[in-house]
Amino acid sequence: MAPKTKPPPCDFQTQICKSATPGQMIFLLSSFVLMAIGSGGVRPCSLAFGADQLDNKNNPKNDRILESYFGWYYALSAISVIIALTGIVYIQVHFGWRIGFAVPAILMFFAIILFFLASPIYVKLKASKSLFTGFVQVVVVAFKNRKLSLPPGNSRGFYHHKKGSELIAPTGKLRCLNKACIIRNPEQDIAADGSTKNPWNLCTIEQVEELKALIKVLPIWSTGIMLSINVSQTSFPLLQASSMDRKIGKSFQIPAGSFGMFTIITLALWVILYDRVIIPLASKIRGKQVRINVKLRMGVGLFCSAMAMTVSAIVENSRRKKAIQEGYFNNGQGLVNMSAMWLVPQHCLNGLAEAFTAIGQTEFYYSEFPKSMSSIAAALFTIGMAVANLLASAIVGIIDDVTSRNGKTSWVSDNINQGRYDNYYWVLAILSYINLVYYIVCSWSYGPCVEHARQVGDEGTSSDNGVIGLGLDEKDSEPFKSPKIRDLIV
Repeated sequence: MAPKTKPPPCDFQTQICKSATPGQMIFLLSSFVLMAIGSGGVRPCSLAFGADQLDNKNNPKNDRILESYFGWYYALSAISVIIALTGIVYIQVHFGWRIGFAVPAILMFFAIILFFLASPIYVKLKASKSLFTGFVQVVVVAFKNRKLSLPPGNSRGFYHHKKGSELIAPTGKLRCLNKACIIRNPEQDIAADGSTKNPWNLCTIEQVEELKALIKVLPIWSTGIMLSINVSQTSFPLLQASSMDRKIGKSFQIPAGSFGMFTIITLALWVILYDRVIIPLASKIRGKQVRINVKLRMGVGLFCSAMAMTVSAIVENSRRKKAIQEGYFNNGQGLVNMSAMWLVPQHCLNGLAEAFTAIGQTEFYYSEFPKSMSSIAAALFTIGMAVANLLASAIVGIIDDVTSRNGKTSWVSDNINQGRYDNYYWVLAILSYINLVYYIVCSWSYGPCVEHARQVGDEGTSSDNGVIGLGLDEKDSEPFKSPKIRDLIV
């Protein structure tokens, strides 16, 4: 559309191509930067913004509504990926990159128009201040007050809190941070309206608890990194599929790069099945609303992820043996007489893992954090995926370096038949099972979810609340106005 923004076409006779000018490179890179900024703003905020439209603590079905919303959000995201990898790619291949990029741009333009047209009816929560500034203030003030002694128990009047707040004292965990909200001198620290005169000298209980909430979920957040590492294994299954029989029937052949679609399709199908069949059927059988505890769902997802790597190792071991038997040891491109459909189960297990853990983690963060931290809740899983991609590359590099010493063939050799990708998958499987045990410990240490504690506190019982979950105890429930409880596996 703008010829001067790209280099001229290559000369096919001389095979000489002119390089892009600095201005053209800057123009190209600026588009990538804008895409990154846009994605960083839309992805975490859209999820939290949508949840804000539905979240109503006074609604007894609030947890179920949010659970359904997060599931459908990811299901529709999966469907959009399927459309992008099929419809948009088809347009790019048959009509060119210009049309291929123009179609998403036009769709985004209409999305922006629809967003602003509906803007007056949206629920909009005003941001009072920077959360990260508040986190830093808590750390700084706690350090300043490190020599102060903590008041005994839930003593009233010693801690500063927002006007009208139900929190009269901070929780007992991470007690060192509690010193940030201790009132040393009321006349010097507190203004006439009840607010703090200098937030760098005195923080509120709410600020302290927000930082604690973030720190408290970090161990559980870290357990999702291993799942993201497993899901990011896309290049190796591509090599496997390329060397296997991908035909269905006599003429149709599945492209090697399309097997990842089974992961996305499984995720979308499970969300629909779970939301429209399993939960309604279970609720009908029990005669009341039923929902599966979010931590139990995350655990099931991590188990599915570990099983996916186990299945991957077994299938690859069988494929490699068959390739060697057919004389393809030195030919990594040789087509093995083995159906590529054997790769489908591992993709389906990865889809189930994402459906359980990815959706569960997002719902877990949103439920555990206060409203002011909803965007952070939505961004945590994305940050985990970014960390996982870096760690996945590091794991491959370490395995390649260790297994190729003394002239040996690397497990992740370019020749898939000479390498030992099955051993590589076994390493990931072992790490995944260790991660599952680590998750169980973290889940037990965390205790019941805040939303479940509030629900039980309102009902006055923990024996039949319609929540299928893990048996865990709460140690610091006083500030949340709820008794100690124990979930039951129903």
